[in-house]
Amino acid sequence: MIITDDVCYRALVARDTRFDGVFFVGVKTTEIYCRPVCTAKPPGRDRCRFFTSAALAEQAGFRPCLRCRPELAPGHAPIDTTRTIARTAAARIEAGALSDGGSLEDLAASMGLSSRQLRRSVREELGVSPVELAQTNRLLLAKRLIAETQLPMVQVAFAAGFESVRRFNALFRSHYRLTPSSLRRPSSTAPATGCLRLVVAYRPPLDWNAMLRFLAARAIPGVEYVTGVTYHRTVGIGEHRGWLSVTPVADRHLLAVDIATALAPALPSLLVRLRNLFDLDARPDVIAGHLALDPLLAPWVKHQPGLRVPGAFDSFELGVRAILGQQVTVRGASTLAGRIARQFGVAIDTPLPCLNRITPTAGALSAARMSRLTGLGLPNARAESLRALARGVASGEIDIEPGVDPIAVVARLVELPGIGPWTAEYIAMRALRWPDAFPAGDLGLVKASRLKSAKALGMAAERWRPWRAYAAMYLWESLRTPSE
Repeated sequence: MIITDDVCYRALVARDTRFDGVFFVGVKTTEIYCRPVCTAKPPGRDRCRFFTSAALAEQAGFRPCLRCRPELAPGHAPIDTTRTIARTAAARIEAGALSDGGSLEDLAASMGLSSRQLRRSVREELGVSPVELAQTNRLLLAKRLIAETQLPMVQVAFAAGFESVRRFNALFRSHYRLTPSSLRRPSSTAPATGCLRLVVAYRPPLDWNAMLRFLAARAIPGVEYVTGVTYHRTVGIGEHRGWLSVTPVADRHLLAVDIATALAPALPSLLVRLRNLFDLDARPDVIAGHLALDPLLAPWVKHQPGLRVPGAFDSFELGVRAILGQQVTVRGASTLAGRIARQFGVAIDTPLPCLNRITPTAGALSAARMSRLTGLGLPNARAESLRALARGVASGEIDIEPGVDPIAVVARLVELPGIGPWTAEYIAMRALRWPDAFPAGDLGLVKASRLKSAKALGMAAERWRPWRAYAAMYLWESLRTPSE
């Protein structure tokens, strides 16, 4: 990302958490510097100075904010090792890395660290240990399950990640001074047999129809399915397998999620993945407010309020889909993805017969013979690209999960055979959830922009920072329907 004052101020006003640690803002009148997610009222543009590091802000004479505590900000720079480690670890702990039998040693190993290094980095940046951070996440999820479902308390404890009911009860009493059962709402709706229902919130507006159109066109046969206003898919997280369905709640800014009860132990990871898939943490008002200032995008922003950037439920699945989408139609790529799912995915029974495969893992594709891939209709070069990505992800050499440094990942991806800037930026846009990713070489974007070349489009896109990914969505949507 290019750091300019205008780009930083837009992200500051949005309080977009994806820019936390990317820059800091110094307020001239108070001589205090903050993170872009500080809850204080944003200062006027003329009162701000922006810095790429806390050290530069302090060198310029600014003092750290006591409210947002800049020392806790995650870092994106490769040299910002401690902050990068803490940020990545916190995201994975929130997704359940220390639940369901996961250990600190396993988490550290997945990041190429020792458990001692990981523990020190997290405590230094966040002020708590990884175990304490995981404990808070478990308690909050348990509180939510008690309030929103009628799951028995034993199941709540294990679904939230506790290894024993005794520990669950003890922590609840010590932290909340309440017993778990005292929080249960008598009016909570009982789940259907074999199904658990939760709700997830979002900031309005949300163009759900556009989200479903995008996902339906790219749905992997056997893995995903869209019907009416509902998104369905199979789920495989660790040893847990099942299905889920997501439907908007009428007249409320909520999505209702029906989840197979077999997935209850994987809820932490599942809920984080859903927020990533549907881009539920975006600030559509602020993003649209900036993009609407551009004459090229203004008609489309007005025409489609609440347009989001569809993410990925499974980052590796998205990486595979991006490679398959090279130089073929969207439908053709979906057909190939379905063949791969049938060949390498695990079979599963669900209430919807058309959902019958768990998406293939990186390990499964890394071990695939070239002849099996080319036999599905993949060119040799495409098959080799898939295997190279699968090997990199399976070995841990390439991490395409949200929260990692997107610039470094894009650079690593283009080193793989058959992966160019378009594919790498598309993966950053959807799998890494990087709001400033922009596949400038996309022919559809060039056509929609009415510019003469990808180079001209790239230059025009500079004024859309730091939300170029959203600009790309508006341009793609403009090819589907005329503005009003």
